[in-house]
Order: sequence, then C-alpha cells, then structure tokens
Amino acid sequence: MNDEVWKRDEIESPCVKVCVLHPEAGICLGCYRTRDEIAGWSRLSREDRRAVMNGLPERKHLLPGRRGGRKARLRSE
Repeated sequence: MNDEVWKRDEIESPCVKVCVLHPEAGICLGCYRTRDEIAGWSRLSREDRRAVMNGLPERKHLLPGRRGGRKARLRSE
C-alpha cells in the first residue's frame, strides 16, 4: 500500500468548522476565506495556499462589527 498521499508536505486548511459566509463581505466568519478559496482549497498549489494563509489576518477587519443583537435592543427600549 502506498502511504505517500498521507505524508505529503501540505499546508493545512485554516477551517475552524464555523462555516458561515457573511452575506455582504463574502468572507467566512470562521476562517476568513472567500467562497472560491474554500471551494478550491484542495486544488491550490502550496504557494497559493501560503498566500491565502498570509492574507487571512487582515481580512478580519473587513467584516462589519456586530450591531449589538438582543442586548442592544433591550437598552434602546
């Protein structure tokens, strides 16, 4: 049996299993990747994966902040 597939030196996925895409920003709230990056992750080269990973921390700031939810509504009533 060939175990090479399990020994590949690949960059792991940044997925944290919180798979929700922000409707306006188009970025996953869990890993900050775009829909296209998530869908094509397995086909990306090592260099392309590294480029995506390097840009993820900056994307957090692209997501609109929460408006306060229930707690904010209760304060305004």
